Amino acid sequence: MMVPDFSRFPELRTERLLLRDHRPEDADVLYQIRSDERTMAYIGRPRATTRLDAEELIARMQRERSANESLSWVIADATTERMLGSIGLYRLKPEHDTAEVGYQLHPDHWGKGFMTEALEAVTRHTLGPLGFHRIEAITDPRNTRSRRLLEACGYLLEGITRESYVWEGIRTDSAIYSRLAH
Repeated sequence: MMVPDFSRFPELRTERLLLRDHRPEDADVLYQIRSDERTMAYIGRPRATTRLDAEELIARMQRERSANESLSWVIADATTERMLGSIGLYRLKPEHDTAEVGYQLHPDHWGKGFMTEALEAVTRHTLGPLGFHRIEAITDPRNTRSRRLLEACGYLLEGITRESYVWEGIRTDSAIYSRLAH
């Protein structure tokens, strides 16, 4: 069984992006992302209502990383280091060498290929140096942007679980994708 160790934050770089740890000044952009109905449309979580919500989310992500329970990166412009979005590994199952990936990008940056770059970098790092065998992604089947992204990055649709998620009293389906180390 693998034992995750996130004590040293793994900063990642791509051609245009820096995937880095969260900073206090990221709270403003994170608030914009988490309060925007477009970015939250298919995410069964409450929208942020104050900047404090974003600050608390950053603090929670840092606590979870310290406990080796999750690993979250800021997707930042490589030149300015300004936050564009976030991506992370959640619901780790070390006993099965499996992690789930989740992501969000500020709508001003949609359609520019940033998330493809970020997901590819995180996938390579997760299935390589971190030692996971499988990465899962779970999305609302109606979220065509997310589904196209996953397929473009080599994730395969394993199936649709019917009415597997309840958000605000509404039962929704989940599309399950995965990518393996081999």
